[in-house]
Amino acid sequence: MANSINTNRGALVALQTLNQTNKALETTQNRVNTGMKVSSAKDNGAIFAIATSQRAEMGAQDAVKQSLQRGQSIVDVALAAGETIVDALTELKSLAVAIQDASGDTATKLNADFTAMVTEIQTAIAGATFDGVNLFTDTTAVSVSTNTKGGTFSLHDGTAVDPITDGDADISVVANRTAANVDSAINSFTDVLAGLGTKSKSLDRQLSFVGKLQDSLETGIGNLVDADLAKESARLTALQTKQQLGVQALSIANSSSSILLGLFR
Repeated sequence: MANSINTNRGALVALQTLNQTNKALETTQNRVNTGMKVSSAKDNGAIFAIATSQRAEMGAQDAVKQSLQRGQSIVDVALAAGETIVDALTELKSLAVAIQDASGDTATKLNADFTAMVTEIQTAIAGATFDGVNLFTDTTAVSVSTNTKGGTFSLHDGTAVDPITDGDADISVVANRTAANVDSAINSFTDVLAGLGTKSKSLDRQLSFVGKLQDSLETGIGNLVDADLAKESARLTALQTKQQLGVQALSIANSSSSILLGLFR
């Protein structure tokens, strides 16, 4: 190859190598700084698109979790009120039995107690409200979201529940104060509570599933975009050394032209 001061092929090669090293060093430094091997679409368009989609799914799962937690709170409030109502109905049955055998002033007092207990039950039913939803008195269906695809879980079918009076005077506890009527109210209301208990457990399981799903999504995203910092640290050291050597090589290549001056002395 001819010696020339116009074209320094060695310097060109050294410069290209140094540029490649600097580019690789910039990539590694970015990974170390962000902790991610894919932090933008520029790094890897396909992986970035997948990760972004899964992050959006995780955000949507947060909304599902909030909906399930709201449903759980609605059911728990109804169950808490239900326990009070069952205790009151149990006492009401004792009063009903006593009223059957009472007369005169005693009967009047027992009936007053009965009426007060009925009022207490009605107050508990009316107060079993969370976020504007009452599973005992509402006549509209209530459901919560269970997934991001539109799945729902029914909390209430829109049928009002009243253990005191169901509109039928023959079996109404208020209209006919007999132990049999109170016993019927207890049986029907405990069936309602049993259904609510089952729904509460189901909501617990679904919440647990959503939590595990979010953990899996987060792990999956990390596998796609997170950088191995131990590996990047070793690579960073190697590239910094390579950069220094590249600078020295370029300096040597640039000085080769000045050697030609010796030929003209």
